[in-house]
Amino acid sequence: MSLPRFSVNRPVFTTMACLIVVVLGLVSFRQLKIDLLPSIELPTVSVRTSFEGASPEVMERTVTQIVEEIVATTPGVEEITSTSSEGQSRVTVTFEWGTDVDQAALDLQATLEDEVSELPDDIVRPRVNKFDIDSFPVVLIGISSRLDPVELTQLVEDQLRYRFTRIPGVAQADLWGGFDREIRVEVDPDRLRAQGISLNAVLDAIERANLDLPAGKIEEGRYEVTLRAPAEFKDLEEIRQTVIGTPDGSFVRIGQIAEVSDTFSKLTRNIRINGERGIRIAIRKKAGANTVEVARQILDEIDELNESFPQIKIIPVINQGNFIQRSIENVGRSVLYGGGLAILVLLFFLRNFRSTIIISLAIPISILATFTLIYFLGFTINLMTLGGLALGVGMMVDSSIVVLENIFRRREEEGETRHVAAAEGTMEVATAIVASTITTLVIFLPVVFVQGVSGVLFRDLASVIVFALVCSLLVSLSLVPMLSSRFLRSRVEEAERRKGWVARMVSASEKGLGWLESHYKGCLGGVLRHRWGVLVVSLLLLGASLFLAPFLGTEFLPSSDEGEVRVTGEMEVGTRLELVDQQTRKMEEIVFGAVPEKVSSVVSVSEGEGSIRISLTPASERDRSNVEIAEDLRQRLEGQIPGMEIRTRAPQGQFLLDRLLGGDEGLTVEIRGFDFQVLAALGRAVEDAVEGVEGITDVTRSITEGIPQQEIYIDRERVADLGLSIEDVTSLIRTAIAGSDAGEFRREGNSFRIFVQLEDAEHRSIEEVLDLTLATPDGDEVALRSVVDTTSNRGPQEITRKDQQRIARVSLNVAGKDLGSVAAEVEERLATIPLPNGFDLNVAGSFEEQQESFRELVIALMLAVLLVYMVLACQYESFINPLVVMFSVPMAAIGVLLTLFLTGTTLNLQSGIGCIMLGGIVVNNAILLVDQAGQLQNEGMPINAAVLEAGRRRLRPILMTTCTTVLGLFPLALGIGEGADAQAPLARAVVGGLVGSTVITLFLVPAVYSLFHRGGKSA
Repeated sequence: MSLPRFSVNRPVFTTMACLIVVVLGLVSFRQLKIDLLPSIELPTVSVRTSFEGASPEVMERTVTQIVEEIVATTPGVEEITSTSSEGQSRVTVTFEWGTDVDQAALDLQATLEDEVSELPDDIVRPRVNKFDIDSFPVVLIGISSRLDPVELTQLVEDQLRYRFTRIPGVAQADLWGGFDREIRVEVDPDRLRAQGISLNAVLDAIERANLDLPAGKIEEGRYEVTLRAPAEFKDLEEIRQTVIGTPDGSFVRIGQIAEVSDTFSKLTRNIRINGERGIRIAIRKKAGANTVEVARQILDEIDELNESFPQIKIIPVINQGNFIQRSIENVGRSVLYGGGLAILVLLFFLRNFRSTIIISLAIPISILATFTLIYFLGFTINLMTLGGLALGVGMMVDSSIVVLENIFRRREEEGETRHVAAAEGTMEVATAIVASTITTLVIFLPVVFVQGVSGVLFRDLASVIVFALVCSLLVSLSLVPMLSSRFLRSRVEEAERRKGWVARMVSASEKGLGWLESHYKGCLGGVLRHRWGVLVVSLLLLGASLFLAPFLGTEFLPSSDEGEVRVTGEMEVGTRLELVDQQTRKMEEIVFGAVPEKVSSVVSVSEGEGSIRISLTPASERDRSNVEIAEDLRQRLEGQIPGMEIRTRAPQGQFLLDRLLGGDEGLTVEIRGFDFQVLAALGRAVEDAVEGVEGITDVTRSITEGIPQQEIYIDRERVADLGLSIEDVTSLIRTAIAGSDAGEFRREGNSFRIFVQLEDAEHRSIEEVLDLTLATPDGDEVALRSVVDTTSNRGPQEITRKDQQRIARVSLNVAGKDLGSVAAEVEERLATIPLPNGFDLNVAGSFEEQQESFRELVIALMLAVLLVYMVLACQYESFINPLVVMFSVPMAAIGVLLTLFLTGTTLNLQSGIGCIMLGGIVVNNAILLVDQAGQLQNEGMPINAAVLEAGRRRLRPILMTTCTTVLGLFPLALGIGEGADAQAPLARAVVGGLVGSTVITLFLVPAVYSLFHRGGKSA
């Protein structure tokens, strides 16, 4: 027994089956987690290695290169990038997509352990970490207070941080900008020299006087007694009273040659929260935790802490949960509005409340069933899954419309009873709606083969649409015929019940549709008389629309106002923190006065750079976009801060994805080569070449003039003659300037480092450093200058490598123009730069990912069209009829290109996916026409008459399905509100392509069908 007949004969069974789906969907919906994007596990692993005091060149030579060579032997490695900076090496390894990252990390760790002997002895062993999108902070908290900074840091560490880490779903809370307490011993070099004591002797004396060693055990009666000899410092006075022996046999106390103070470690960064000195806490969630729920609980905890600690002020500076929630709610509203518009379209065409309700049930049942799938597959409610529902909401009723329209036709034209019309009418069109649904579903199969981040993201969207449409197909073949057999009245019965204005409106709309059907049939008559003319005109329209393609911009992802603006001021490399802070305060005065939309701000100042991060009010509550605010600030700040190069940026669209793709938005020019001087010169040449390119707002070079540095060369022979070691010399220099740890000072369960350094070390001249002395084994004092030579130069702040080659990057911030157009002009200008042997240039970053994704999408589109044809050939058991149907596919390009051009939408990943979807959607209308014409022809009707009658019968369901799909997507296509503009290009591509294809298909397909079947009977 067929499904429609079974459903009509078993109404209780059908009803209960649907209710089971509804109940499961409601329960699943309550359990679903909310996030911005699907869970992404990039095949990326990083290896971090520390080597204290090593310069970037030393790190590159002794650590980074060796680690690169080791990891390159690991199977499945696709790309290796690295950065070497002062004392730090980071090697990032990208594996092929589909690699088990956990296993790859273990393999990499094992390989490193086997080869670790090749690395220097003093390194901190390499640490392997896999990348996780969930590791980005969910909420960035700012804490400001008038308390002593050390006291504030201690309060945060001891009483506040654990309050956040205990929240369910929080993985860790990282403190940034804290004032770490330390006991500092600042040695006076003049007193040190007068006493004839070396700096290393001071360090050794403190370490030897601060011990807590086990002293063994003794037996006392029947007990074993543990002996301890605690000799740790209890207060600062004990440190001051520590004795050091002098060469002449006398003794000197630490307090006589050094200042001992309880203070905080040297600041490398200043943090200001809303203009006040403060601390930041970055809170990260656990993998799989509900981002919105975690963010809400964090905000609740902030409110409680503000009440409990009135001496401090805690604010959420950046709250990812807010943006996610507003985006999800906005896209959710688009789904509801789209569903409502689709129902209104049904009511207009059907003019029957019962019929409208019967068909409309397909929408909520399919959506709830899809929630069940989302839950059991472990998906979240995110922009991709909700976008899938928004795209599918109009298509969910397509099959039901065709079924109900045919049931109506059989009752009216063939006089069948409700039960017979419901069962047989559904069976008559079952083949057509199954074919059209399968062709829609099969277009998502190529998405499985799309590699990279884009493939991972759109698998969620494809899964949701596929399941929703399968559910709607089952509803149309079961619930719709069952309800029709019980509740559907004939048009005569319905007309008898209507009175007054309702009857007049229904009558008018019926006359209008009747007029449309008769005129369409008349137009088809003309089409059949001028078949070749219609085909030529259609092809001309297609050719004309292709001329619009060059005017469409291209970009990787659509822009989206994220409610944030960032301003960065860069000064000469090596500029002191105090000077950078001074200039950053001037920048703050201009910025804060020019942004009334500001909700909160956090300022971060480090050596050479000051940055301001501003959180804005929601997009719906302000008149300016974040791009307009950034442009206004750029103009206001230009030339206003001496010595500082200003960059402003408005994060645009999927900020997490921009991080995933390895950098900021915009373009990155990579320069490959070995020599730093040549790389720096080529960087300047690139900067000069791109000057004046429309859309580029500012340029940043990774290699500049370098950090000023003094290189100290040790005379190895002289050192050996004196009985000293290289380590004696280097440790003296390090302790004098950088400082050295001399143990820990414990107090109330906490421990703080004891830090030994020359007094006012940063402001000492190189001559004063060279006057320091070393104690030889014979007890003599030797000046440092007698065993070293010095020279001044500049060295790189950071060395970047890619695939085991040095590279320099020139970052181009793009605003006001699409990425593709800017990249094309940049590539033209780069081609004019002469390159020395062994050096090359290429445009990378998000543009590189864009090009790769576009290639993947073109292949996916071609595969989708091929699969659609194959499915149709299977359905029709024919090669000709599917070819007729496929004529509707290229016609969709007319509507897509025109719509994108008129709305100013770029060709991007989203609109590309929309084009792939169209390959399966636009053929549905052609399938209805071809299928009906084929049935009539098989019944013996002449070819022209069959085409005319098929057009008359299928015009109304074609218009209904097209209108419901278009209007269902219309709210999303408007792109109004946060989050919606990320999905708008996809919706616009589908709406434009479907409208354009439908209008042309209604005339082109009948013409092509009659051309291919001219051997049939003529009318």
